[in-house]
Amino acid sequence: MNASTEKNANLSARKLSGLILMLLAVLLFWHVLTDRLAPSSSRGAVKAYVTQLSPLVAGQVTQVLVADGDIVQPGQPLFTIDNRNYQLAVRQAGNQLASAIKSTRASAASILSSQASVNEARINLENTRASSNRALALAKRNLLSSAEADNARARLKSAQATYEKAKAALESSLLALGASDETNLEVQAARIALEQAQLNLEYTTAKAPTQGVITNLSLAIGQYVAPGNPALTFIDSRGAWISIDLRENQLGNIDIGDSAAISFDAVPGKVYHGVVKAIAWGIDPGRASANGLQQNQAANQWFEPARKIPLHIELDGGLDNWPQQAKAGGKVSALIYASGESNPVAWLSAVLFWFKSMFSYLY
Repeated sequence: MNASTEKNANLSARKLSGLILMLLAVLLFWHVLTDRLAPSSSRGAVKAYVTQLSPLVAGQVTQVLVADGDIVQPGQPLFTIDNRNYQLAVRQAGNQLASAIKSTRASAASILSSQASVNEARINLENTRASSNRALALAKRNLLSSAEADNARARLKSAQATYEKAKAALESSLLALGASDETNLEVQAARIALEQAQLNLEYTTAKAPTQGVITNLSLAIGQYVAPGNPALTFIDSRGAWISIDLRENQLGNIDIGDSAAISFDAVPGKVYHGVVKAIAWGIDPGRASANGLQQNQAANQWFEPARKIPLHIELDGGLDNWPQQAKAGGKVSALIYASGESNPVAWLSAVLFWFKSMFSYLY
């Protein structure tokens, strides 16, 4: 190789090295710039209200009234428990109340009927209150219309009025017969026992607390279930959001209310719009303790990995715009417009984010 050729080769190598170094510098600058102005992460997941439903009374399952994947409505029966013992308990409590009333020369039939009305009204009030509270919470987060929130308030007021009316009717019957709660403790105790027995009988049919989906169903006829032991998994279909993990140094310019671009692996190539609703106030760093003292973490790396803080993001339009393909626990990516969408960094980041969403077709 002559001197001229060697000189040209060295010059080409220096140019290539310079080009590589320049490219690395540009990529590093872009990385820092986007972390401050348009941070993104692919470490996200779909979140939903997942509940392990358990019965309020113990017993053997006699019927399973739903199948895996069924969409259920509020108050819809899910499964039933053998209720024969609970029916006997109601009859026994009724007889005890009749005996107590008879001892005061009162009419058992009238008071028993009024007591049943009070019990039915109270159960309805409890169910309505739970449903209304959930509806009002969703309305506060703009996931439910104001008209539906007003309807929930009206249903709650109506159920409360019905309950108060039933109690007043029962009290009136007891006063007319000379056996009010205040004047006859025996009747009061018998009434409480009957009400508890009626509630237990009602609870032998487990019902859906709100609209939702049954998933991972393994409940079978003959299985023994008890309060506090999960019987089936229920996902509330009226509430879902996205949780995204960002490094701590990406949070510098993010505020609640910032807009975000969202892509679901289940819906390749489509970008949704959302808004940052909350930033977590803390995480568990995973430090172990012994004898009441914290233990040192093993120093087996030169640099400790960055810790990540979760963000709560919700789609614009709420559940009306939620893709049906996106399931609880599904993988999500997000781009946060920490400095708005009207700047070159946001524009280029949005284009790159769309291309990245297309790659979910490949894996």
